[in-house]
Amino acid sequence: MKYLHTMVRVSDLEASLDFYCNKLGLAEVRRTSNEQGRFTLVFLAAPGDENALIELTHNWDPEAYTGGRNFGHLAYAVDDIYATCQHLKDSGVIINRPPRDGRMAFVRSPDGISIELLQAGPALPAAEPWSSMPNTGAW
Repeated sequence: MKYLHTMVRVSDLEASLDFYCNKLGLAEVRRTSNEQGRFTLVFLAAPGDENALIELTHNWDPEAYTGGRNFGHLAYAVDDIYATCQHLKDSGVIINRPPRDGRMAFVRSPDGISIELLQAGPALPAAEPWSSMPNTGAW
């Protein structure tokens, strides 16, 4: 058995690509569009980790997607949790669960998918403004 990918349905492909690629830092690996089935699949990966894919599925006909939290979450290790969260915050992403412990944070995609960010290696020392920052919304 081999892990292949995780699929997430997205309502706005461009907003999702902006979030996952421009803000979170993933890279597009491949894309397929199916006119008969009326959908586009975009596969993304963290740079250097192309074996762990996320598949963004965009159905062309509008649908309401709810319960992103029911999905669980995607998790990525990052080199510097504080720098990553600052970059996301500066890009307009809400930090739902700040990295108060220097180890873990949560943000959400435009479709409400919960994304866990984990500090690679040991936790960083507690630092402001993160140490005293409260949670925002659900994560």
